[in-house]
This record gives sequence, structure tokens and C-alpha cells, in this order.
Amino acid sequence: REQSFGALLAEYLESEENLFVVSSDFCHWGSRFRFTWYKESEDTGAVQLGKRAGPRETPIWKSIERLDYDGMRAITRLDHAEFRQYLDQTENTICGRHPIGVLLGAVSHLFPECPGNMDNGPQLRFVKYAQSSKVQEASDSSVSYASAYLYLPVKE
Repeated sequence: REQSFGALLAEYLESEENLFVVSSDFCHWGSRFRFTWYKESEDTGAVQLGKRAGPRETPIWKSIERLDYDGMRAITRLDHAEFRQYLDQTENTICGRHPIGVLLGAVSHLFPECPGNMDNGPQLRFVKYAQSSKVQEASDSSVSYASAYLYLPVKE
């Protein structure tokens, strides 16, 4: 459905008269969000931490950052299927997953040669990333935030 809505909105996204703002926070981490996903390293599988989980080699906040950056990479590639696969695999609690999916659908409708970063094609860049707190203990919580912009080249 996101792809279909993206196709409907594509002509408006393409118009220089319009400005689109797609807003989303990223990971909501902690037991109060029912999401305590943790991955020690790129080479290990993910686990859900219990409230009483002991110290970890990799800080929890770093695992959250890794999780978010993986999603941001999929979005940067402007690849709707890759973003959906990421969400399915990680179950990351990105509230604006559907608006992001619609935006990716609109871009793929306008530039069917996407996904991928084409030299003269659309470019999405993240410019800021932050967490509301640096989670140290499994009983802590945090919400992540990221800002990005999308550049669409003028079609001739």
C-alpha cells in the first residue's frame, strides 16, 4: 500500500511548488516500549534483553545506534523493499515507518531506475542523529531521532 500511495503522491513530490515534510522518530528502546532488542556485534544474532540483564561488552546505546544506522542505510538507498525487509527482521519501533515507506514509493515511481545512489539521481542524506539518553542498563529507556533531506533532480 505504501508503494501505491507513493505513486499517487509522486507528481506532487516532483513539483517545485511543494515541500514535503516526513516526520518520524526512530527506535523506542526499553521495557516500557516492549522493545529491548540487543546485538553485541555485526556477527552475532539479536536478543531481547530482560530488565535484569547484566553488563554487556557493547554498550546498549551503541547497539541501538547500530540498529538505527542499519535502517537509515536502507532509507538512504531509497530502496522500499530493503527498508521493509529491515523492519521485518528487526521489528524496530520506527513510528513513521509508513510515511517513510510512502516517500520511498513516490521516489521509486518517479525514478524507477532506483534503488541505489545514482550519480545524477535522487539523493537522501541523513544530517543528524541523536538518542534521548545513552542506555547503559537494561532497565533504562531511550528514543532515537534522525534528520534527513531528499534531493530530487529536475527531470528534463
